[in-house]
Amino acid sequence: MSRRSFQVLPGFNLTLGYTLLYLSIIVLIPLSAVFIKTASLGLAQFWDVVTTPRVLASYRLSFGASLLAAAINAVFGLALAWALVRYSFPGKKLVDALIDLPFALPTAVAGIALTALYAPNGWLGSALEPLGIKVAFTPLGVLVALVFIGLPFVVRTVQPILEDLDTELEEAAASLGARRWQTFRYVTLPILLPALLTGFALAFARAVGEYGSVIFIAGNIPMVSEITPLMIITKLEQYDYAGATAIAVVMLLFSFVLLLAINGLQAWTEKATGRNR
Repeated sequence: MSRRSFQVLPGFNLTLGYTLLYLSIIVLIPLSAVFIKTASLGLAQFWDVVTTPRVLASYRLSFGASLLAAAINAVFGLALAWALVRYSFPGKKLVDALIDLPFALPTAVAGIALTALYAPNGWLGSALEPLGIKVAFTPLGVLVALVFIGLPFVVRTVQPILEDLDTELEEAAASLGARRWQTFRYVTLPILLPALLTGFALAFARAVGEYGSVIFIAGNIPMVSEITPLMIITKLEQYDYAGATAIAVVMLLFSFVLLLAINGLQAWTEKATGRNR
């Protein structure tokens, strides 16, 4: 007679039921309400709402800036995680703590601080203005804000993998005559790539829905620096709830497709490198 393994949590049925209930309350019911409210619009009216030139411009800015910000964070987040893991330097602990600042800082405070820095009369903006570079109240300002709030996701995702990475693999490659770039390209990067893609996806997901840190530095100029979350807020302030949920549904579908593609690429990468074994 086999002994039953000890289980810390309650039985499967109770645990699964609680999980589904919690997931429904937090995720499924709110998302269903969005689709139900959108269904009050006819198909033609829905299409008219989500394809107006002003809304389309906000899609291009929100998704384009989010993808670019996530790509920038993937590169510099990897470099920053590498420096924190592989090197010792004065102020290392302070830099490591500052990485988490966007997590703790209220987004509105971050937006105000970035605007103060990059405004034409700000510390950085006044230096960039003579060069013809305008950051505040432009799409570039949106990009800066999205890079700021997304960087910790990449660093904190890649950092543990780097800490667990056996440097003997790199030393073996070097002893066989591989150059530094070849060692990184063929030995280190394949191991880090799944985590890097995860950080990219998290940074992108955060950037798409970001509102507080963007509206101050964006300037919210129609057809220029309006983000899609702001369009949703504008619809809500006009009591156009169906229109707001229609735009939200488009954002949800686009985000889901992009995140699904990124997760598929991540799974393929893990399979190709044999890390799923």
